Amino acid sequence: MAEARQFLLSLLDAAIASATPQNCMPAWTPSQPDGRVLVVGAGKAAASMAAELERLWATPLSGRVIVPYGYAVACRSIDVIEAAHPVPDANGIAESRKILDAASSLGAGDTLVCLISGGGSSLLCVPEDGVTLADKQSITSSLLRSGATIHEMNIVRKKLSAIKGGKLAAAAAPASVISLIISDVSGNDASMVASGPGIADTSSASEALEILQRFNIVIPDSVHSVITQGSSVQIDEGDVRILATSDDALLAAAAIASEQGIAPYSLGDLSGDARQLAQQHAMLAKAIAAGEGPLPPPCVLLSGGETTVNVLGKGRGGRNGEYALALALALDGHPSIHAISCDTDGIDGLCENAGCYVSPQTLRRAEAAGIDVLAMQRDNNSYAIFDATDGLVLTGATFTNVNDFRAIFISEQPAGT
Repeated sequence: MAEARQFLLSLLDAAIASATPQNCMPAWTPSQPDGRVLVVGAGKAAASMAAELERLWATPLSGRVIVPYGYAVACRSIDVIEAAHPVPDANGIAESRKILDAASSLGAGDTLVCLISGGGSSLLCVPEDGVTLADKQSITSSLLRSGATIHEMNIVRKKLSAIKGGKLAAAAAPASVISLIISDVSGNDASMVASGPGIADTSSASEALEILQRFNIVIPDSVHSVITQGSSVQIDEGDVRILATSDDALLAAAAIASEQGIAPYSLGDLSGDARQLAQQHAMLAKAIAAGEGPLPPPCVLLSGGETTVNVLGKGRGGRNGEYALALALALDGHPSIHAISCDTDGIDGLCENAGCYVSPQTLRRAEAAGIDVLAMQRDNNSYAIFDATDGLVLTGATFTNVNDFRAIFISEQPAGT
């Protein structure tokens, strides 16, 4: 078979391809409704979803979608706007207000189409009265560094927003709502993808306050009042369709592995601390290599979901880098085990790499380069290690997002690097 790295990258390519709008939208998109149709959206896949919708629905469409900088895709008639991610900026707020105003102009017989994907929470951002942009930026940054899960972050975000948690759909009433979603959340809870602009918020103010308190995030009195005095909207959620998920990505990767004679073993969507998960996976991989696991080599362990990182240092790197570095340390150069850990959106944290590749030589190469690996780990500086060891995986923007993809290949004998 091909060398280990190319094999693992072929699995990543298949996982990403399964979630692109060109591949997942045709089977699930409904027929174009009658009457006025307004297309809005936010997230890393929003522009590519809009372009595909224009192809599927031949009649000219109007609307506006917001994507992170670098994720724009040309559309015929739907406006594509770029804004900041993962911390919101003024451009995102201004453009989100335009979306909210446009939705408010709809009436009976009209349809609001929401194109929603991961990353939309920071992009579709209209603060409630009493919440400033600075408040949103500070709270978001603190949550990102705290180790909070995406569910916990989005519970808080909904309480601070005038557009999330079903409030966009409420603004469009009595128009019909169609939500087309590419899910990046474990469990595929539609209310959590981009904080559910078209889905009612079922969380409570006390939940949001408990999360902030648990992660020691101090908020102004004005923000505390907004959370405690806010109320959830009652809406008709309409037609909600989840087009692609992490499960689809894992199935696509498993099919490629099987075609190459490598047995896939799916661990499903996983969460929790990145370093702890890596240690657990290393133990399983080493057991398999020793003939003591649930299946014999050659095989590949597949998993998705989203880990968390409690950021204490000042280095560069995202959660996939954290996982990959912890995995390399736990494997300690095992000659038969190779792995990748990447974000399917093509960006790990705030870095330009999708993730990282771990080989039996990773630690040896780092040491040869004079790198103190443990010191780098303490500083959350996984990027520097994989940059120095030729371990960065670079895909560029993929224009989709079904969260993380991890693959650990255990060969029968030492495989090519």
